[in-house]
Amino acid sequence: MADVVLQVVDLDVFYGSSQILFGLSFEVHKGETLALLGRNGAGKSTTMKAIAGVIPSRKGQVRLHGQTILGEGAHRIARAGIGYVPEDRQIFPDLTVQDNLEIAIKRGPGGADDWPLERIYDMLPLLAPLKDRLGGQLSGGEQQMLTVGRALMGNPNVLLLDEPSEGLAPIMVQRIGDLIETLRALGKTIVLAEQNLQFCLGLADRAVVIDRGTDVFVGSIKELNADAEIKQRYLSV
Repeated sequence: MADVVLQVVDLDVFYGSSQILFGLSFEVHKGETLALLGRNGAGKSTTMKAIAGVIPSRKGQVRLHGQTILGEGAHRIARAGIGYVPEDRQIFPDLTVQDNLEIAIKRGPGGADDWPLERIYDMLPLLAPLKDRLGGQLSGGEQQMLTVGRALMGNPNVLLLDEPSEGLAPIMVQRIGDLIETLRALGKTIVLAEQNLQFCLGLADRAVVIDRGTDVFVGSIKELNADAEIKQRYLSV
């Protein structure tokens, strides 16, 4: 299998006195799309935030290209190569689309500059005619495209997508799926947190199913789709 890019090892995360993640472990290989699947509240978003350094972890390790990033500030983790697309998008509503993109410009690890503004607009043609529109005037699907574009402007090695299809109209879900497929074809390494197994079937290579903060299944997406018991017990499929 290709080189391991991201490792999460025995991760414990708390919100106050409440433990959310219990010894969670998985790894992501270069160029693959890994789906983090589970019901609402299973710990998917917490996992993404812990990797990105948005929330602290009590125990465990997160390694990027073999280097420990756990405990670093979110800005340092972003500079190391993690691009994070949060579930609630967090665009700047009073800035234009172009300003939202330009504010995120930075070179990637080793000085990589693979995602200039022109390429973002080529990749996300929906945004080009909206470049002067305020972020707060965009639809949910347009905002989701903008957040992905903003993450790419930082030239990440690993892209974390937290619930990218949630709350979107079917046509926008299809467009988000097409975008992820395009990024996969370009060799991007992606971690995709989703409740929707069907959305992930054609996109992910492997899956980790999380329940109550721990990994209860790790395997190929094909193996998961064939496992009726796991789907029924943990994904309500």
